[in-house]
Amino acid sequence: MTPQIRALFVHLLTATGAVFAMLAMLAAVDENWSLMFLWLVVAFAVDGVDGPMARKYDVAKFAPQFDGVLLDLIIDYLTYVFIPAYALFKSGLLPGWTGWIAIIVITYGSAMYFADTRMKTEDKSFSGFPGCWNMVVLVLFATQPNFWVILVLVCSLAAAMFVPIKFIHPVRTKRWRALSLPMALAWTVFAGWAAWEDFRPESWLHWGLIATSVYLVLAGALQELFPLKPGKSASPGKSGKA
Repeated sequence: MTPQIRALFVHLLTATGAVFAMLAMLAAVDENWSLMFLWLVVAFAVDGVDGPMARKYDVAKFAPQFDGVLLDLIIDYLTYVFIPAYALFKSGLLPGWTGWIAIIVITYGSAMYFADTRMKTEDKSFSGFPGCWNMVVLVLFATQPNFWVILVLVCSLAAAMFVPIKFIHPVRTKRWRALSLPMALAWTVFAGWAAWEDFRPESWLHWGLIATSVYLVLAGALQELFPLKPGKSASPGKSGKA
């Protein structure tokens, strides 16, 4: 197989996320939340593997006719932001005006964040909360806290997109990757399993889902609190998208 064909196949793999997004949206319209999240988890898994493959097969060099970064951002906005926001609004977890506030701050704030050229740090982490609303909303469906807790959490994370707090990328952030990558894989398994079981409230899976979510949210901030000694790695700072 030629390098050009391998690189093209990576783009084709990334594009399957659009199909999974449509399948998730169709399930959401039917209010089949478990099926919707299962499709989003599949899209999340694809998003986790296509990046390393794109770098391995150098798609920018061997398939430059397609912009992999743009393709990825389009699909990410659908699967990470738009569909989860719709599900949160229609689920009844946020009644009345609270649901309108949530979908506005999620969709509007995320659109601005995804267009921010400073969203990546030098160590390939994210500067600000990276708009992973698919993960947030799935945990909310599983745990179903009080609507005030949900509203405060949503507004806080939306604001955190524009605060210079680091959030790790489980694959690309090298520091603690030996722990971060298994945590992300475990989250994917817990999330898929919880959706498969229709978010049964008594399921022990929810504790694993919460524990892995807390780590993925706080790991970047902890790395900033306990920085490496000078000379061991570049200090975090904003740079262009990678």
